[in-house]
Amino acid sequence: MDDLLRAASAVRDDVVRLYRRIHAQPEIGLQLPRTQAAVLEALDGLGLEVRTGRTVSSVVADLHGGGDGPTVLLRADMDALPLTEDTGLAHASVVDGAMHACGHDAHVAMLVGAVRVLAARRDALRGTVRFAFQPGEEGFHGARAMIEEGLLDAPPVGAAFALHVSPNLPSGSVWTRGGPIMASADTLRVTVTGRGGHASTPHLARDPVPVAAEIVLAIHSFVTRRVSAFDPVVATIAHLDAGRAPNVIPERVEMSGTLRAVSPGGRALATEGLGRLVAGIADAHGMTAALDVEPGYPPTVNDAAAAGFVLRVAADLLGPRRTGTMPTPVMGAEDFSYVLERRPGALAFLGVCPPGTRPADAHSCHSNRMVLDEEALVTGVALHCALATRHLAAGGRVERLDGDARPAAS
Repeated sequence: MDDLLRAASAVRDDVVRLYRRIHAQPEIGLQLPRTQAAVLEALDGLGLEVRTGRTVSSVVADLHGGGDGPTVLLRADMDALPLTEDTGLAHASVVDGAMHACGHDAHVAMLVGAVRVLAARRDALRGTVRFAFQPGEEGFHGARAMIEEGLLDAPPVGAAFALHVSPNLPSGSVWTRGGPIMASADTLRVTVTGRGGHASTPHLARDPVPVAAEIVLAIHSFVTRRVSAFDPVVATIAHLDAGRAPNVIPERVEMSGTLRAVSPGGRALATEGLGRLVAGIADAHGMTAALDVEPGYPPTVNDAAAAGFVLRVAADLLGPRRTGTMPTPVMGAEDFSYVLERRPGALAFLGVCPPGTRPADAHSCHSNRMVLDEEALVTGVALHCALATRHLAAGGRVERLDGDARPAAS
């Protein structure tokens, strides 16, 4: 483990340079030609089996070890967000309306660093490490597209791991949990239809505005009174669009938001109940309302054995004081969920709180002022390497906290 930390420290400057390069040139969605080119350039000459996506600008690189064995997947997402950066960094985004505000630039740089470290140690590996550089995590289902293109096949992946940075955790610390770690995220759209009219004679109209307001409040009450607090669901209406004039009652109100859950059961209960609620409230007022739910990412569910393996490896690498078990899931969503639906594995969070800032005060992911501690990138490189090395050394099995081993899928 000390050797891996030293090797990760040795590539620190290259990792930081790549992180800053990608941060300054953010791209959004499934087509990221500049980012893909930067990754391919960084991987050139390392003796990898590299392939790029047919429908998306992904990169998949296989590092074959010195002996036969299982295949383990390490994944980094690459896309940015539609935000205007306000950090003041020297390497701030030069692209109007785009910013790496979720740390995917760091994810890419750390995984490239891990490739370099492990490529120099390939003869000691018994199996294959597959490095996946994925576009389109921010709502574009990039992981699903890569799976459809064979990400988990030939040779088949036995287990999968991913890291996600968080400025709200102590720098260099590692956190995860077995079971649900992140929520599903579906888009809600509600249309309330009444009858327009003059603001001076609302009795001659069917005003959808107060009905829409009642629906918003009822949604919040539904979640707290019909869904178990131990199987959390979060429903948020974040956008309303109604009339354009102060003296005109509109015919229609349109609302949108998100529905998040950590289990398929909670997700289904909320979807069915909200549809009934919306239609019933409108009908009580002599109007109509329809709920449309656009399915998003499913919950991200860690295999319990794989999550324990991550914590054991992280504790051996960093010391137990720099690891922790998350008490509850995060209600954000992540499309690594598609991978974990098909293969055992785990997502873990890497703390990157910037120096001189308390984790609770740091600008979080998706803030246009988010910054991170570049020194924590070395920890991410080393942890990627340790997870792959230990997994292959155990023949594709994960170590339990008692030191025994069992298949990750058990």
